[in-house]
Parts: sequence; C-alpha cells; structure tokens
Amino acid sequence: MASTFKTFGSGDQTVTATNLHEVIPITGTIVSGTYSPANIDNNIKNYSHGMFQSVYDYPYLSSSANHVFDITVGYSSGSALSGAAAIQNSKKINIYNQFAKVLVQPDITGSIQEFDQDGDISGGGTKMKECFFLPFSRLLVKDEIKKGSISFSIYTGSTYAAPDSAKTITDYNAQTDYKVNSPAGEFGLLYTSSTGITINSAVGHIYYQAGIAVLTASIFDTVPGTSKFGSTNEDVDAILTGSSITGSTDGLRNRVNNLQFNNTTELNSSIYFCRAAANEYNYSSNSTYLTGSKIRMKNSRTDTPASYVTSIGLYSSDNVLLATAKLSEPLKKDPTNELTLRVRLDY
Repeated sequence: MASTFKTFGSGDQTVTATNLHEVIPITGTIVSGTYSPANIDNNIKNYSHGMFQSVYDYPYLSSSANHVFDITVGYSSGSALSGAAAIQNSKKINIYNQFAKVLVQPDITGSIQEFDQDGDISGGGTKMKECFFLPFSRLLVKDEIKKGSISFSIYTGSTYAAPDSAKTITDYNAQTDYKVNSPAGEFGLLYTSSTGITINSAVGHIYYQAGIAVLTASIFDTVPGTSKFGSTNEDVDAILTGSSITGSTDGLRNRVNNLQFNNTTELNSSIYFCRAAANEYNYSSNSTYLTGSKIRMKNSRTDTPASYVTSIGLYSSDNVLLATAKLSEPLKKDPTNELTLRVRLDY
C-alpha cells in the first residue's frame, strides 16, 4: 500500500489575496431619526461629555441595534470662529486637533497641521479650519472603504425645515487619483461635481483605511447669510459658535441623505496542489474498509486496484492534522490515472 502521507514540493504551494466588496447603504431616515416616535431620535445616542453623537440603525437601547457611525465637529485654534465666547470652544478645538493628529501629516517639528483642502500639506493652499467628522463603524468599513464608492447628498438652502438645494458628494476619480501622505493611509478628495474639478474645489476628505470622512463646514456657506443650517435658521458659523457640538451635529444629520459606500474585506488564501501519481493512493487508507478483519485489497489477483478519494488532510511536519478538505463527490483513483486536487485555505 502506498503511503497516505506525501510532502509538498516547491511548486505545490502558492499564496493569493482577493478583495471582497459589499455595498453599505445608509438612508436618510436612519441618520435623521425618522424611525423614532414623538420626534425623539431614539436611534441617535448623545453622551454626557457632549463631544460627539452616535448613529444606530435601530433605537440604540435595542439589543439588535448596530452602531453605524459617529458625528462630531471641531475647528482649528487658528479659525476665525475660535474664541472664549464660543460655546464648548476648547472641546471643539480638541476634537479638531485629535483628528488632525491622526489623519494629517505633521510638520518637520512634529506639530499638528490643519486639514488642507487639496491634500497637499507641503504645497500650502487653502486650509479647512472648520470641519465635520464622520468616523464609520469598523463593522461596516471592514478593512477599508473602496476607492470611488462613497456617495451622499448634502442639502443646503435658505430654509432649515425645507432645504431645497442638494449637493451630491463623491470621491470622483479616486481609483487613480488619491493621496498617500496621511499617517492613516490613503485618502481621497470629496467633490460636489465630476466636472470642473480643481485643487480648490474639494469639500472634504475620505480616509479609506481609517474609515473617516472629513467635511468642511464651508459647504454650507456658498452664499453667506442665505444658507440656513440650524433649526433657528442661523447660518453655519453662528451655529458652530453659538451652539453645542450636539446642536451642530443635529444640524448636519438633518442635511445628510442617502449615504452609501462599498467596504472591502481582504481575503488571503494559501493554495495547495495535492498530486497523486499513477502508482500512488490506489488502495483505500480507510481503516474501516475491511474483509474478514483484514484490510480489503482486491477480490482476485488479476483485479486492478482502485480507491475512491473522499477527503484530503493537511498535516504539520510532525504529522499533526491541521486541516481537512472534503470533496463534493468521491473521485476514482487507479493506476491508469493521475489526480491533482486544489485545496484552498482562506484566512
């Protein structure tokens, strides 16, 4: 009987990587809390520290609720909005600095830098000093957000209760035109149009591996004084200084609609080619295949030996079984044929 163990050769193993994508749609009803009774946003969780709020797909006290993303807002200490009179001024500065430290490449002294509109920190340019931040749940992002897949609508207009102007924001051309100068990995620029893109037309950044969207607050100031942001019909600058972080994020939630992206799961695989030559594995190695308490070989001396392959075991160098692969149906093996079975381990 041929040995049931065989050592892999140099060409019998290979490694591959495959990216799997899943569409993640987040409707406006989830973000704005439409599911909640009596106008109470039960799927929006606020915290006593008041530094951010969390959005869930169901009322957050439900055991079946899943965390979708967080929303917060902040501005740089160099912003014109920064001042002792602003509500939660130090917290808003701390939030901005926290995200900038993680996402923006520091200067040569290690100091925190402001978000740059075109993503080119070394080249100067316009700074995004007041920003909304949307960190998405790792449950949804998985390994990263697929480049070129994020899209959502932002409503602006002269009336808070009935916004009339929608801007579709997408990371246009991100499959080939993305930045790599962030400590958090690759990121793309967010635009409101696929035409007329210039280095000063970006309205935010999307950090793919970190799963964080950064949106400049100036998107609501395209016509200063006419684009109302808060429930009291104030503009965005007045809300950022005269309202709490929670009040500002409430305003953003009621302006966001149909947010979606594709996540990415990197699937690594080890592939083993298990080869059975013509003179190998022609007898069963099943210890229960017996006749008269003896392992059954063949009925007569002239019969051609044959076996049926049903499974493959992968063993360590000291013959410890590590994995078992089952065939969908038995394969006949005899001295007239050779088999090559491909075993794939995903991790």
